[in-house]
Amino acid sequence: MNNRAILLTDGLLSTPNAKTAHGLIRGTERYTVVGAIDVPTDGQDAGYILDGHVRDIPVFASVEEALTRLNDVDYAIVAIATNGGVLPPTMLTDIKRCLEHGLSIVNGLHEFLNDKPELVALSEQFGGKLIDVRRPKARTELHFWTGEVKQITAPIIAVMGTDCALGKRTTARLIREACGRNGLNAQMIYTGQTGWLQGVQYGFVFDSTLNDFVSGELEHALVSCWRETGADVLLIEGQAALRNPSGPCGSEFLVSGNARHVVLVHAPKRTYYDHDPAWGKIPSVESEIALIRVYNSEVIALAINTEDCSTEEAFTYQKQYAEQLGIPVLLPLQEGVDPILPVLQALLSKTHAH
Repeated sequence: MNNRAILLTDGLLSTPNAKTAHGLIRGTERYTVVGAIDVPTDGQDAGYILDGHVRDIPVFASVEEALTRLNDVDYAIVAIATNGGVLPPTMLTDIKRCLEHGLSIVNGLHEFLNDKPELVALSEQFGGKLIDVRRPKARTELHFWTGEVKQITAPIIAVMGTDCALGKRTTARLIREACGRNGLNAQMIYTGQTGWLQGVQYGFVFDSTLNDFVSGELEHALVSCWRETGADVLLIEGQAALRNPSGPCGSEFLVSGNARHVVLVHAPKRTYYDHDPAWGKIPSVESEIALIRVYNSEVIALAINTEDCSTEEAFTYQKQYAEQLGIPVLLPLQEGVDPILPVLQALLSKTHAH
């Protein structure tokens, strides 16, 4: 894989709005990330900014500097996620510069580059492509729900959260990797643009799919993945949260995706949905687990997002929740996710016994 790419972050690299960049810095099979453009963190390593691990991804203050210092860059990725998927006008300068250097632009926002005549003209003039990941599929390519998902015998696990931007996709990816290291064939279903950007093979972009076909696209991804890969375990990347008022989401995974098992991600220090008091308080983990149980699904592990926690607090929360809930409590970024493996093995034994 060459597909050498730089990340455009519009000065947001060290904020949660750059979660697309954060996912790509952690790993992608679709691109080789070789640099990032971000004025406030210029001169540092993008991996180090993310989590203290140097990953040899230098940050530059400008597109010119990056392209002078790096060889053979093919793509620039719009690597931010904004409210409503709006493209910040301030990013247009960097996008135009990249196009003038012949790069292709990959955009995961709802605002499409192909709808901007000046960008289309530049891409035609200099030979780069404009790739809008979230452009909805044609109606003829969409699937309606059929019930076929019920034929899947592998455990289906939804990685859901009590809010947005908590690390659901990262947790799912880490579980998939941990399974792989331990001889389990776990496959992940992406449901957002970053999952696709990271090279996940099966899935769909949930929030740009016509509502009538969300259930069918989810089912189609699960069934195709299971049949074609013989997966032992299927992991669905969750979106938003069951009760986040800006986009309540998750019942589809439990009902249409037949996910009888859930890994729940929670940030103990986050009080309000999306940090906004107007959106309301995030209910307790216990009440979220009870709600998921009403859907006839069981939370098999809790993963803690440790934003605003000291290391000591993170481990205190882990111990407290483990005692309260009686299930494995994971600190994915601090300790990995291996404690969930015995739970998955037990699920598989039960499946095979049936």
